[in-house]
Amino acid sequence: MNDIKKRSDESILVCVYYGLNGERLIRRGYKLATLLNCPLYILTVDSKPVDKFDAEKSGYIERWTELSKELGVEKFIIKDNEKRPIQKVIAEVAKELNVSQIIVGQSAQSRWEEITKGSFLNVLLKEIPFVDFHIVAVNPPTEEEEIDMYEKGVRAYIVPAGEQYKIVFTCPKGRYIEGIFFKEIGTDFDNGIFRFSHNNKMIELKVEEDFVSTPEKIPEEYKHYLV
Repeated sequence: MNDIKKRSDESILVCVYYGLNGERLIRRGYKLATLLNCPLYILTVDSKPVDKFDAEKSGYIERWTELSKELGVEKFIIKDNEKRPIQKVIAEVAKELNVSQIIVGQSAQSRWEEITKGSFLNVLLKEIPFVDFHIVAVNPPTEEEEIDMYEKGVRAYIVPAGEQYKIVFTCPKGRYIEGIFFKEIGTDFDNGIFRFSHNNKMIELKVEEDFVSTPEKIPEEYKHYLV
């Protein structure tokens, strides 16, 4: 994709971990990169050095390397023997490569919750605030088909709108709650979930047609703040 890079300011980073989902994410990233006419990078992070990888891990690395060459990926990056939090590593690589979009996937509900908890998202937002996130939730590896739940985790804001609370995507001049909005796939309206951190915990609000449908989950101090 070298000549593609010259024609586009966009760039995509796919973060993969061991499992069947890795190849699916790489192919997803390739399709998006082709659509946007931009370069694609693949990143995997491991706390062990490469020469200590077991046969299974080495097999995945070999396959991803072959696939990257097959698809013309700009660069396949292996960050091994890495002791820092994975989100710090992702942020560092994204900055170095001037990445504009990041794709992360998880294969089960527990992993989805892990990847979208406050610490992960908050660090990435602070480190690389102008990157769009695509967080893909899929069924466990035993399932044949990948199921997308949400797309484009993007920075958003909750603001008061009369007696309700509305989601907006341009930083408002008044008071607001800042967080990340995950839009449901296949909807024309802003339906999905809005997540923000409060007292080191992640608060999740359901959004239906631009408005918060679970206002009771907003902490009282935030409600008073927004008035």
